[in-house]
Amino acid sequence: MTEAYKGVWPVAPTPFHDDGTVDEEGMRRVLDLMVDQGVDGLCILANFSEQFLLTDEERARLTRLCLEHLAGRVPTIVTCSHFSTDIVVTRVREVKALGAAMVMLMPPYHGALLKGNETQTYEQFARVSDVGLPIMIQDAPLSGVELSVPFLARMAREIPAVSYFKIETPQAAGKLRALIAEGGEAIVGPFDGEEAITLMADLDAGATGTMSSALLPELIKPVLTAHAAGDRAAAAAQYAKILPLINYENRQCGLRACKAVMKEGGVIGSDHVRHPLPPLPPATRAGLLELARELNPLALTWGR
Repeated sequence: MTEAYKGVWPVAPTPFHDDGTVDEEGMRRVLDLMVDQGVDGLCILANFSEQFLLTDEERARLTRLCLEHLAGRVPTIVTCSHFSTDIVVTRVREVKALGAAMVMLMPPYHGALLKGNETQTYEQFARVSDVGLPIMIQDAPLSGVELSVPFLARMAREIPAVSYFKIETPQAAGKLRALIAEGGEAIVGPFDGEEAITLMADLDAGATGTMSSALLPELIKPVLTAHAAGDRAAAAAQYAKILPLINYENRQCGLRACKAVMKEGGVIGSDHVRHPLPPLPPATRAGLLELARELNPLALTWGR
């Protein structure tokens, strides 16, 4: 068995020009920055990448651009979620051919009321498993689908490719702890998300990885490294330093924070987000940059 993936796997933002068109050169610069941040892997086309605001053609073009530009420098997860199982399977086959290391999937859902039940979700993930890439299940409130610990553990035991889990529900640490206890060795990669806002509790519960944003992964990584080495005090001290910025990102800005810092740092030329998402209010942006300057993450200086 290959060594399990762990560590910091941030989500790459999708940069746009001020007119809303995709900034392909900016996308390459974002990826180069993330490699320089020392990430253990990264994720493209996730919700924090504004995947729900991309056309099918843009999605296909960005997938190829990212995987070809990275060229295996770091392993890459591609989000391939869709309500249609046939579309998901087609996407997964395509990214496997392009060199993706893993795919991330939410359970099938479309809007507030059209949701796959456990049988349909199981069947979709089982069909994707046949393609032959590891699957990370994203357990997030956005889907509106409740994924119970017994059901997640059952899929881990019975579906060969299901082995990684990104838990970002309320009380994530408790769910991670219960999932690890229920699933045992079948839970290869328990990760958290939500910009690492509950990281210490999640690490204490047994998480071995985190999917943050690309705002400050090089400052998050020492927390995981120290915790894995048994130095919880050092991990907690480092986390305490960076938590105000993580909190501000998560609670005040969302996906707009990373873009704002990258624009300020010369990584990308615009922090445009696509409508109906609103731009950051000036006062919120100023508060974000004030906190970022105190920590001086690489995203704030890389392009200068």
